[in-house]
Amino acid sequence: MPDLVTPALPPGTLSNRPQPTFTADGLTVRPWRASDVDALVRAYEDPEIQRWHVRSMTSAEAAAWITSAEARWSVESGAQWAVVDRDDALLGRVGIRDVDLADGLTELGYWTVPAARGQGVAPRALTTVVRWMLDDIGFHRIEIEHSTENPASCRVAERVGFALEATRRSCALHADGWHDMHVHARVSGRDRRRTPAPR
Repeated sequence: MPDLVTPALPPGTLSNRPQPTFTADGLTVRPWRASDVDALVRAYEDPEIQRWHVRSMTSAEAAAWITSAEARWSVESGAQWAVVDRDDALLGRVGIRDVDLADGLTELGYWTVPAARGQGVAPRALTTVVRWMLDDIGFHRIEIEHSTENPASCRVAERVGFALEATRRSCALHADGWHDMHVHARVSGRDRRRTPAPR
């Protein structure tokens, strides 16, 4: 049966190019490296990262996760970046998952380590990645989903221009039970809102 709609993004849109590295107002947003294992393990020792991302991480798991991040780019199912400072110290993570090139859709996730919170790290990193996703790659819609009990993530999403669209009731299982989830989105074209400068 022939498709009646041209794909929003053709196969190879991601995999035919190297995963990029970005610089953003004193930050570097780069692909993960094998040398990041110890920093990644330390990040996942943080109770807040464990709470909202629903896992901890051993050294072996961190190494496997970094390897799988490279594979996800090559098969165009997702991408992961480490956010580091000028000394290459880990400050946070930005990632995309559930990539649907045909419909031009994906979901964006992020966290910051405790020492980096309250300094605008997540908004600065996300602003740069989102501009690339919309303007250079051509994604049509990018979503952010987070627990309604995580107001810090909600503030970050709104600062980067992601409008709150809906609440999905009881749709994510956390360690303390089922959570309602906020859905934020940015849409390209005439409905797209300009990415505000981080505050």
